[in-house]
Amino acid sequence: MKKVTYTIHILLLTLMIVAAGCSKKDNKFLDTKPETFYTVDNIFSTSAQIDQAVVAIYSQLRDLWANPNEENWIFVFRGNGTDMYDVPSIRRANTFNNYGTINANHGTFYNAFSTWYQIIAKANLAIYSAELPNISWSSPVEKAYAVAQARFFRAFAYRNLAELFGGVPIVTDITKVARYDYTRATRIETYQYAIDELLAIENDLPEVTATGGRLVRGAAQHNLCELYLAMGTQLAADGNGGAAQAAFTKSIEYGNKVINGGTYSLMKTRFGARKTEAKGNVYWDLFQENNVNYQDGNKECIWAIQIDYAAYRAEDTRSKLPYSRTYGPVFRNGAPAHLQGTAEDVGGRGISQINPTLYTRDSVYADKWSDDMRNTDIVFRRIILGNVSSSPYFGKPVPWSELYNNKDNQSLDYPISCKIATDKYTGVADGENMSNLFRDDYFIRLPETILLRAEAKQRSGDKAGAAADINLLRERANCTYKVTAADVDDKFNLILDERTRELVYEECRWNTLLRMGGTIAVDRIKKYAFWPEAGATLNTPYNLWPIPQLVIDANKDVKLDQNPGW
Repeated sequence: MKKVTYTIHILLLTLMIVAAGCSKKDNKFLDTKPETFYTVDNIFSTSAQIDQAVVAIYSQLRDLWANPNEENWIFVFRGNGTDMYDVPSIRRANTFNNYGTINANHGTFYNAFSTWYQIIAKANLAIYSAELPNISWSSPVEKAYAVAQARFFRAFAYRNLAELFGGVPIVTDITKVARYDYTRATRIETYQYAIDELLAIENDLPEVTATGGRLVRGAAQHNLCELYLAMGTQLAADGNGGAAQAAFTKSIEYGNKVINGGTYSLMKTRFGARKTEAKGNVYWDLFQENNVNYQDGNKECIWAIQIDYAAYRAEDTRSKLPYSRTYGPVFRNGAPAHLQGTAEDVGGRGISQINPTLYTRDSVYADKWSDDMRNTDIVFRRIILGNVSSSPYFGKPVPWSELYNNKDNQSLDYPISCKIATDKYTGVADGENMSNLFRDDYFIRLPETILLRAEAKQRSGDKAGAAADINLLRERANCTYKVTAADVDDKFNLILDERTRELVYEECRWNTLLRMGGTIAVDRIKKYAFWPEAGATLNTPYNLWPIPQLVIDANKDVKLDQNPGW
């Protein structure tokens, strides 16, 4: 496949390394008269090329979620440093819980900020180019869908920026010269911009597609549910209760469109490629190869990352989910007298870039919460058989009291989720070493929509409705304990706990915690962080990440205010 490399970098504020210009008078020998010169007005000549520009955004988002290059800042984006994840002892240098070293100069903030603006720049380029007079489209529908995808990505980027950083500069045009005068919109304005974008293209997205991975209407409606919820939460924090309630009503409305619209439904019976295997259950089925896409018969998949093993073997080395490697435990280091190797019996070739906190792996399932399909051994495997012949536990379950016999071991040894490992690794015959999964993965799954609607109901004062939504998931998971309105606490612990049980290794936890505002993020980090650094150093309350200091410094013509607490 031929690939076009675009050298038009239109990143907001973050590419402010400006070379000194050469004097034309003194440097005539540098003048050239190129036969061709690519600009934003002639770089595209066909509608297929514009579609490829859109595909480039899909590809970047796949890499952002799956993190095939194992970038530490992406592990933070996906949840390292929250209540759900920390780092093992062998990776303490990568901690995101030591607030003696976390400040506005931290590279994670810059990388996250600039990545979302890269996506905005690509979307702006595709939108602009779709209107060029030399582009021929097969039909108005083809053009509308191309533009709708690009506008969705732009809205998606601003939703993420607003949840993480608050109000940010809104850039909607191609930038052809360096600028140093950007101004921040408010968080409300940023949410509203993303809402307006999605409302404008909602009906240009198809209800379903023939193949997996492409955007559908449900993805826009899910994001509208989240955006109205986020905006209502901020409006309430600002003291605008009436507007907040109107936003929560809209959030519920868009949640209803997805949940009750007839396209999507929770999978409640066995399905897919391995449904006849007695050892599985329906939740396990959701995470098996060839089961993830809506087109595979999975009615709760709204939008999925596409992973292609053939493409990986041929040329696309990033077409993989390195989850067994990056998220997997390291029993061979934590309990070498009892467990060795890198095969299926120990969850593959794990190196534990981040690990689940004790809250995520254990306490969220304590007591009455333990009887839960999501806590069964096929889904969250806790029975690990000793495989060292000299061990007294050879061929028998190694007790967790043995695995947890010191803090270091406790950080390396933990249950194995079916979302990050499998008993049937693709590619072993080709020399693959059980580091990677080659299945598709979820960007959006219906249970998250249900939990967003539950939160909107709670914030509207309908705790019984929130409990009923949570029970939709608990009933599917065959939980003995069903929640009631009395369980719906004002600190949103119930919803956050249920998100942990349902969406571990799926949601971007920082977005969730920071979107909720108040002291929720700080309180939960201090309570559940695996290592003591957070408790000792997290002394400043905050509910937004800082605007990267490099961005503030580069925007020399207009002062960008820093977020409180930084």
